[in-house]
Amino acid sequence: MPEKIRRQIIEIDEELCDGCGQCVPACAEGAIQVIDGKARIIDEKFCDGLGACLGHCPRGAIRIIEREAEPFDEKAVEEFLAARKEKTSSQEPLPCGCPGSALQIFNSPDPGPCSCEKIPSALSHWPIQIRLIPPEAPFLKGASLLIAADCVGFSYPSLHQDLLPGKVLLIGCPKFDPVEEYVSRFSRLFSENEISEIVLAIMEVPCCRGLPMIVKKGLELAGKKIPFKVFVISARGQIIGEENWT
Repeated sequence: MPEKIRRQIIEIDEELCDGCGQCVPACAEGAIQVIDGKARIIDEKFCDGLGACLGHCPRGAIRIIEREAEPFDEKAVEEFLAARKEKTSSQEPLPCGCPGSALQIFNSPDPGPCSCEKIPSALSHWPIQIRLIPPEAPFLKGASLLIAADCVGFSYPSLHQDLLPGKVLLIGCPKFDPVEEYVSRFSRLFSENEISEIVLAIMEVPCCRGLPMIVKKGLELAGKKIPFKVFVISARGQIIGEENWT
């Protein structure tokens, strides 16, 4: 067994937990399962301590604490998820799963009369993927950032009008891209640039909840304190929430 270290990890209050399971799909590492009617960490080395599950507990039973725990093991997580995927692929599909993956069909709204005016792009640079932008990129110096989940650009039609003007855009997916790489990259980005403002745009689905925590962790590692706003976008392309993070 690896030597334990002092680090951040989630803690679940069993008295408050009602076993609803909403936190389970929010954990991309599969660290949480409902066992005997309560949400529990099945193995502490699977928990990265970023707390993507926090915002999905209606009872407020989850919090982040600092204690002695096994180090987060990304390789063990990959092996666990691969084994689970192999096991479930041979079974009948379950009627439930990640809410963010649920199929939905929308009736296209009537676009109304065509104004024949094209919306100009507010994009000021390239590349825009978080993993492709070097922390020393000149357009980051003193920049106002818009950090957006990949799906936002396709779901929110007014992105170029409402959120992007005057900002440097960085996009990525906290579900499929490596969290530790994101945290490290943001830490360097915040350390090497005097960022003036941070705005996040995420989708309403649980897997997007990791992005604000990643940014917050990057700020902490960089020793920076920059409050930021998070806009939550619905699958129908509307802003349904605004959050202030400090």
